[in-house]
Amino acid sequence: MGRIGIGELIVILVIVLLIFGAARLPEIGKALGKAINEFKKASKDDDKPQK
Repeated sequence: MGRIGIGELIVILVIVLLIFGAARLPEIGKALGKAINEFKKASKDDDKPQK
């Protein structure tokens, strides 16, 4: 399996748009961004040595 190209990304975006609708996409993007930030914070906290 190779990397995801532009064509595949467009197909995925169209499918997501059909499933969730255009009005819900900003909400989904915001929630996904928050989840990624929380994951990054948690992974950085695990790297710190504990006393």
